[in-house]
Amino acid sequence: MNLYDSLTAELADTVWLDTALETVARQPAAVGRLFPAAGRRCGRWALAGLPGWTVDDAARVVLLTRLPVEALATELEPLYRYGDAAEKRAVLRALPLLPASEAFEPILLDALRTNDTRLVAAALGPAAACLPDAAWRQGVLKAVFMGLPLAAVADLDERADAELATMLAGLVEERHAAGRAVAEDATALLHRLQERVS
Repeated sequence: MNLYDSLTAELADTVWLDTALETVARQPAAVGRLFPAAGRRCGRWALAGLPGWTVDDAARVVLLTRLPVEALATELEPLYRYGDAAEKRAVLRALPLLPASEAFEPILLDALRTNDTRLVAAALGPAAACLPDAAWRQGVLKAVFMGLPLAAVADLDERADAELATMLAGLVEERHAAGRAVAEDATALLHRLQERVS
């Protein structure tokens, strides 16, 4: 079952959402008022079948998938920019389910500049494939610095390269010099990269 099917399967009693989906498909600008309302209208509890997801996450992501392709460039960025943390995370989580858009990269880059671990983790998910290599490497380093599990980074082993190994080695050295620990997954990644290079 793909992510979209999993999300819709988890959303029960969706009278409000069904109406919102039809509205957004016909009137894309309506997403500006419907997207923030999803938490109040659908609920905010955790989804049992999707660890780390809440009902409002799922409803917002499904809502964004109904936006017409031509509306993505105009509607997506304001939803992210003016949204609260939960709304921003939903935009980031929706990106892999949306047709590629020039709006994606600025949103991902902004999320990687935050200190919100939920946004950084979401930005390094599958949508990070559209990030330039330099920005992606910086995102991975930030994840290590913040102590995020590297399992959240999509395509990590495929995309990691010698330059990331050099950067990561420098960060590990700095942290050890400062008497700070480095997560085991970051150390394991560094070892894999060093073995690949040698």
